[in-house]
Amino acid sequence: MMKGVHFLVAAVLLALVSSFASAFDPSPLQDFCVALNDSASAVFVNGKFCKDPKLATADDFFFSRLQNPRNTENQLDQMLLCLMLT
Repeated sequence: MMKGVHFLVAAVLLALVSSFASAFDPSPLQDFCVALNDSASAVFVNGKFCKDPKLATADDFFFSRLQNPRNTENQLDQMLLCLMLT
């Protein structure tokens, strides 16, 4: 009986303590960077020149070569397309 009471008290305390946990970042980091070569019209983020996040569009994240079918006529019936994302 006492074992059950101790378990219940521990469970209630754990629930109360974990309810005060907060999982947010008061100053979030920029989570994407559209690279630019022109440093005059860019934002400097983590050592890289990035496009202003307010000016980023969906076209900045589109790569047309991924949607085209490739030649897979080989022994493994596979094709490899290497991309470098930084």
